[in-house]
Amino acid sequence: MHSVQDLEQVIRQLSPEDLAAFRAWFIEFDTALWDSKLENDVTAGRLDKLAEEALLDLREGRCTDL
Repeated sequence: MHSVQDLEQVIRQLSPEDLAAFRAWFIEFDTALWDSKLENDVTAGRLDKLAEEALLDLREGRCTDL
């Protein structure tokens, strides 16, 4: 297993093309992790209170259109 410092050193040595490919891969990887975490939070009901508050604010006119 590599340390973060090892990975940083390897990334610094990448060619511009490989760095672009790594960046694109990492964005997809990070997005998938975020999506999974959000799905788990929604399924577990961790966002229910926030959703209820937002809907109440909307019903009571405390929101503006973007």
